[in-house]
Amino acid sequence: MKKLINDPKNVVDEAVVGFEAAHGDIVTVSHDPIYIVRKDAPVSGKVGIVSGGGSGHEPLHGGFVGFGMLDAAVPGPVFTSPTPDPILAATKAVDGGAGVLHIVKNYTGDVLNFETAADLAAAEDIEVRSVIIDDDVAVKDSLYTAGRRGVAGTVLVEKIAGAAAERGDDLDAVVAVAEKVNAQVRTMGVALTPCVVPHAGEPSFVLADDEIEIGIGIHGEPGRERIKLEPADAIVDRLLAPILEDLPFASGDDVLLLVNGMGGTPQVELYIVFRRAAEVLAEKGITVTRTLVGNFVTSLEMQGVSISVLKLDDELTELWDAPVQTAALRWGR
Repeated sequence: MKKLINDPKNVVDEAVVGFEAAHGDIVTVSHDPIYIVRKDAPVSGKVGIVSGGGSGHEPLHGGFVGFGMLDAAVPGPVFTSPTPDPILAATKAVDGGAGVLHIVKNYTGDVLNFETAADLAAAEDIEVRSVIIDDDVAVKDSLYTAGRRGVAGTVLVEKIAGAAAERGDDLDAVVAVAEKVNAQVRTMGVALTPCVVPHAGEPSFVLADDEIEIGIGIHGEPGRERIKLEPADAIVDRLLAPILEDLPFASGDDVLLLVNGMGGTPQVELYIVFRRAAEVLAEKGITVTRTLVGNFVTSLEMQGVSISVLKLDDELTELWDAPVQTAALRWGR
């Protein structure tokens, strides 16, 4: 294992210190318990938005804390959910009196621990609502979930719900828009290589040099099938087909197309993927009106990609375009 780390036990602690040093203009970091909040939290009268989960998926979630997006993020150990205590502390830190929304990826540990934290917050008279993200179309159940996994569509939910909260929507309205995005986004990914969790020191799964895993999860969970490596266009076609069938998407739809790198895939390959995905959508009469390409929900150093397609309307487009200032997404400010 070759990694730029010191002690595997200190990876998250040291990374959070570095994140604070790099982005102290927009965030404040609590180190015991660990959570990241926007610099001006809590914002009086504004719905607070908290998300989090295991580390190793950066920039998710800490990279999306700031104006127009998350009010707080709670990083757990690598690929392991944070416990209820830091989630509760983050929830209290962003409570501006208008309630708090938890955006939770559909993994058993995340769901249980955020639920416990919400109950504890309610005991302190903080109204908390939760939206569970389950955009992955690859498998219904996995090693980590009951039902579909929450993957790269989480970023789109966080951005759009964050914009709704920033413009002053009440808790019911912010929850409704988050649920709307989750209902209208579909994602599927592929792994070309495994990743190495620091404390494990060995690959999380094994692929032969000429094999890829279609429908992989962001923790290296098995997907739909393991096949021989194909040209990029054929792989994109395999990913897009179940995405487009699931909603289903149809001719005349406007969509946001997200091509997300898994951590070890160079930009040149991401744009090859984007090129083919946009081509397929155009052939089906689906118009790509908003785009995002890059590493947003990663799996450490895994080589691979996921494709997300979000069906847009005027409201979602307006909220997507709204100003945002975070470490990983910045525009309009």
